[in-house]
Amino acid sequence: MKLRHCIAIALLALGSAQAQEAAIRKNLTERLPNIPKIDEISKTPMNGLYEIRMGGDIMYSDAEGNFLIQGALIDVRQKRNLTEERLDKLSAVPFDQLPLKNAFQQVRGNGKRKLVVFADPNCGFCKRFEKDLQKLDNVTILHVLYPILGEDSKTKSRNIWCAKDKAKVWNDWMINGVTPPGASCDTTGIDANVDFGKKNRITGTPTLFFADGTRVVGAVPLAQIESQLANMK
Repeated sequence: MKLRHCIAIALLALGSAQAQEAAIRKNLTERLPNIPKIDEISKTPMNGLYEIRMGGDIMYSDAEGNFLIQGALIDVRQKRNLTEERLDKLSAVPFDQLPLKNAFQQVRGNGKRKLVVFADPNCGFCKRFEKDLQKLDNVTILHVLYPILGEDSKTKSRNIWCAKDKAKVWNDWMINGVTPPGASCDTTGIDANVDFGKKNRITGTPTLFFADGTRVVGAVPLAQIESQLANMK
């Protein structure tokens, strides 16, 4: 009887939660016709506050959908930015789902640590970041060509991808400013990289992915890269 009683309570709670989420969704979509599609509604650790997920974006609502809040939810007791943690989780991509077959690699030292870098050859931040990457050791860097800055980026990406020694031509351009010599080959891999990036909301370069799927955007300090690589053990 106790087990049946517990099951009944759990089912009631589930039904109540589903009804609550349905009410929030209904009220928000009716009152804000232009709101993006709501993919998920879930409780937060704060009483009466619900997370509203729309794609990779997050906002918050009260239990009736009367108010919509944009901003960071911070747990001051644990000193944690819950919104940032959630967004990091949402932006992660499992390592084996990255387009690694369309990447070329550079191995330094034992190569045990892995880092994937989406970069446009005409991106100034990428060039600066590439110089920092030269200081990393015991790492395999997988370069994903991601030409999103115009036709010249596509041309340079093609010439790098079609080169006999991709890594050398890449370094010659990104570090030493030597223009990649003309080359031609099948570039469907580059097109696939761009399609993958659009699908996964990669909107800027460089964008990095670590072995656990964590995404980091921008030419972040080398110390941060070292720290995150160390946590991959």
